[in-house]
Formats: sequence, structure tokens, C-alpha cells
Amino acid sequence: MKTLRLETTAPFQGLAELVAYDEGLFEKEGIQIEWMDREKGLDKSPELHITDHKDASRYTSHGRMMESGQADLYNACEWGNFSRVETTNVGSRQVGRRSMVNFAGIIVRADSSVQVPQQFANVQIGVPMYSGTHYLCLQMLEGFVPRELIKIGRVPNGSNYRFKMLMDKTIEATTLTEPYISLAEKMGCRVVISAFHHGTDVASDRVDAETYAAFNRAIREAVRRIMANKRAYMHYFIDYYRDKDPQISQLTVDDLRESRLYLVDPAPIPADELQRTYDWMKSWDFLETAPCATDLVNMNA
Repeated sequence: MKTLRLETTAPFQGLAELVAYDEGLFEKEGIQIEWMDREKGLDKSPELHITDHKDASRYTSHGRMMESGQADLYNACEWGNFSRVETTNVGSRQVGRRSMVNFAGIIVRADSSVQVPQQFANVQIGVPMYSGTHYLCLQMLEGFVPRELIKIGRVPNGSNYRFKMLMDKTIEATTLTEPYISLAEKMGCRVVISAFHHGTDVASDRVDAETYAAFNRAIREAVRRIMANKRAYMHYFIDYYRDKDPQISQLTVDDLRESRLYLVDPAPIPADELQRTYDWMKSWDFLETAPCATDLVNMNA
């Protein structure tokens, strides 16, 4: 049995991993999973004075355990993984697209004056820098607002933390994932703009092609089961946060939209999309040293 150390994951980004673990699919492929807690000991305070990504760490949460030698594999948003593997100290590389196609949106309270994306000009939005909804926020808004008028400030990863900050008026707008989009809507908040986005797996050199193939066989079976009966797995979104946030008890599976849950088989990153992502990252100065897109991917795995 091969031991594979994974950074912990939440359902909105890693539902297939959680289902594969719970239903014995990894063990069937000869893999024993050891979960490494990437959230332990993190400061979850808002830092809205940090408005430039260069003043924030790339390894706040995702990648932290791998960089310290405690994890072999993690999944996170594709954009953030471009940034992390550029500065890795352990030779980590992206090895393929993850299965979860993540749904997220920019949310405001009921009392907000923002009704449409254009009205976010010069309105600070709290985002978890180097996490998926940071980049998604920029991509969603740059079609409506000139780049220089998009204003962000750093808040922690974890929609549970950001939702609380939104409701107690620490921030005027923020990005959320499920189940907190549904909870926000139930409490009268508005989704101003939303979209899906991809993520990737990042591996250390301890993960060879054979091991990653076995891992993905388990993931593909989990994807098949979830997509065949989404409702049977929606409870994961509520169960994950139940002990972390009593407000989640307001939600039932009936409050969650199955249309927001979408998974695909893990696969290589298409070359044209890889290049476009690289070019977009460079245009925002998110990448500093990587001379080409393929330097950030393990093409062999």
C-alpha cells in the first residue's frame, strides 16, 4: 500500500477526494491517504491594508504543508498554483487539472448600493490573496471595470470567515464559495456576479506518474458517482462546516443548487489554455521569474 500525504481540502474544491477517501476508492487502487492539516495555526484576521498581492504570502494555506515537506500533493486554483510553483523551495509542479470545477461569486449585503458589476469601481472587495476567488474576482470584473478601479484587500481563505466579516460589516463585499453563497442568499445577500473556474493538482517529486495515475483512477470513479447522483453528495457541503460555524445549521440540502456542483475527469491542462493563463498572470504581474508556461508544469506526470 502506497502512502500519499494530501493537504486537507474542502468540498467546494475537493469533493471527489473526500468521496474517494470515504468510499474506499483510494485503497482499492493501493493508496493509503494521510491528511495533513493546512489550516492549523493560521491567523484568520482581515488585513485590508494589504491591497497588493506582492505584500502577501503565496503560501498562506495552500502549499504550506508541501513546502515544509509534510505533504506530497494538494489541489488549489490554477492561477494560485502557477504562482506557488514559481517560487517553490521543494521542486513542486502542477501535474494536471483537478476534477472539481469550482463555483464562486462576489457577494454584497442587502443594504449595499452595488447592484451590477460596474458599480464595484473603487469599492474595496475582500479577497483571499493567491486563492481562486482572488483571481476570479479580477477576471469577472475586468470586463466591467477598468483595472485601475478594481480595489481589493486581503482577507483570509475560508468562506466561513469572509461571510462573517461581510455580515458584521468589516468588509462591504467579498468572494464566497458554497455553501456560503447559498447561506448568504438565504440571509438576504445578493450575488452580483458569479462564474466557474478550474484548479490543478500540485505534486512533489515523491509522486511518480504511476502513483498519480492510480490516484486519478480513484478520483474518476468518485466523479462518476457524484455526477450520477449529485443530491446524494450535497450534504458534504453542510457537514464540513457544521462544527465550524453554527449558522450553517440554517441550511438543508434543499437550499443548495445542484447546478453549482460540477466535476470532470482529471486531465492534463490543454496547451492553449496553459499559455493563455500564463499570459494573463504575467499581465497582472503575478509571475516574476518563470520564462515560459511549461516551466510550471510536470509534463511527464
